[in-house]
Amino acid sequence: METTQTALYVVMVLVTLALLFDFMNGFHDAANSIATVVSTGVLRPGQAVVFAAFFNFIAIFIFHLSVAATVGKNIVQPGVVDTHVVFGALCGAITWNVITWYYGIPSSSSHALIGGIVGATIAKAGASALLAAGIMKTVVFIFVSPVLGFVLGSLMMVIVAWIFRSTRPTKVDKWFRRLQLVSAGAYSLGHGGNDAQKTIGIIWMLLLATNYADAADKSPPTWVIISCYAAIGLGTMFGGWRIVKTMGQRITKLKPVGGFCAETGGALTLFLATALGIPVSTTHTITGAIVGVGSTRRASAVRWGVAGSIVWAWILTIPASAFVAAIGYWISLRLY
Repeated sequence: METTQTALYVVMVLVTLALLFDFMNGFHDAANSIATVVSTGVLRPGQAVVFAAFFNFIAIFIFHLSVAATVGKNIVQPGVVDTHVVFGALCGAITWNVITWYYGIPSSSSHALIGGIVGATIAKAGASALLAAGIMKTVVFIFVSPVLGFVLGSLMMVIVAWIFRSTRPTKVDKWFRRLQLVSAGAYSLGHGGNDAQKTIGIIWMLLLATNYADAADKSPPTWVIISCYAAIGLGTMFGGWRIVKTMGQRITKLKPVGGFCAETGGALTLFLATALGIPVSTTHTITGAIVGVGSTRRASAVRWGVAGSIVWAWILTIPASAFVAAIGYWISLRLY
């Protein structure tokens, strides 16, 4: 009985840690959802975070749990994951999130979590315990998602510029201030749909490993799904103000029409990735879209030094979080 109670206690602590990560994910990535709509002046920051949080949560009714299935079942071989691996993975992801939030670097919470899972798994059983297909999908989209965001963002900007080439700039500005509410809502919907599912996936992984869920189940318990969507929505509502300036103004100056094009390009990329069950970075996606919009004006409109520092953070995310996760795994072996 004591052993069973201890195991349940450990699972409860780890679920709480996972929901904390989800909250931080929303907090950290709130800037991705609201940066363009705030920087263009369409919404005030307080309005923007509530707006984004609402769409983060209602994504629960829109998307299938394809991303959760990838994280929960297709990253590590069955039977390898235990509570120590999950503890290490969450340590790596949360630590990297805190560091990048503190320094205002828009890095990827998603890839921090994947890096954490990889690092803790390698520490326990070596690289052979990883499932190459799931890992490769994630790694490939580190490059595909910002490129696709760039292409769609710039393409949207070119199309809009051509359609409204004879319209007065003040009229265009007025229209796109309204349309940007649609694009911001769509982007926040995609953000909630993809990011909340990553936390659903790691909790599902934990429940499978501890026999609180059945491997034959097609989805995790309902309470897990609702809790994760609520946590990311609350995190977004509290907002990640340190990163808003970087995303909304330091990379390139945006007007409402540019914000609309960037958000639409980013939203389309997120919808595609979520439908394919691929955990992507909302940060990578919206950064690529913003750079794409800025580059349609002229190359010098993009502050490539800022964009370059963000890319370096992307490159370091998985190995850095994996390293911390391995340490977390070894610590957990001594804690319980």
